[in-house]
Amino acid sequence: MTNQHILIVEDEIKIAQLLRDYLEKADYTVSIMEQGDKVIPYVKQTPPALILLDIMLPEMDGMTVCREIRKFSNVPIIMITAKVEEIDRLLGLELGADDYICKPFSPREVVARVKAVLRRMDPEPVEKEGEKLVVGTIALDEKTYQVKIEDQPLKLTPSEFTLLKLLLARPNRVFSRQDLLNLMRDYDFEGYERTIDSHIKNLRKKIAKGIPNKDVISTIYGIGYKLNFPW
Repeated sequence: MTNQHILIVEDEIKIAQLLRDYLEKADYTVSIMEQGDKVIPYVKQTPPALILLDIMLPEMDGMTVCREIRKFSNVPIIMITAKVEEIDRLLGLELGADDYICKPFSPREVVARVKAVLRRMDPEPVEKEGEKLVVGTIALDEKTYQVKIEDQPLKLTPSEFTLLKLLLARPNRVFSRQDLLNLMRDYDFEGYERTIDSHIKNLRKKIAKGIPNKDVISTIYGIGYKLNFPW
């Protein structure tokens, strides 16, 4: 059973309680918050596995909450909205939301969406063979410092190799530029965030030679990058 922690941010208490009941039946642990301004400190102190976030909230709206969370966390966020205008949907996703659900909705659908998003965040397509990572046709060997696509060697710089290793280890996870810098530990200050863009650009070109016409590494607007699987 899962017991993953889901945070519901919804000021309509009946809706929040209904969602809580269904999620708890699906073996999730659930917390409810009604005010947007209380979400940021809560998430920093007690990071949930996923957030169900209403757009219309007192004190701080859901769009602002989402934007602020994305400055420090990649926690999955599903936006809940009564607004059906396409611009609202697109804006929510551009701010870093992972999905959205329009009111009125089926609680069962919400549970299904929660499960789907969490599966995307923690997929299992990576084969680990000692010091090797294998995702689809890409194989990376940390010991020999080699990368191959369908058994054809891929020549990478040390930074490109490290970046690819990080992305391969967590397919479909979104990494911010700062996340990648912190994990690479090659740079110590924010001014070098844009170097990640250059490394990713070069890495894409090299991967494209072995996997043409496929979006292997995606840019997530306003956030960073992810390695798609399957591509």
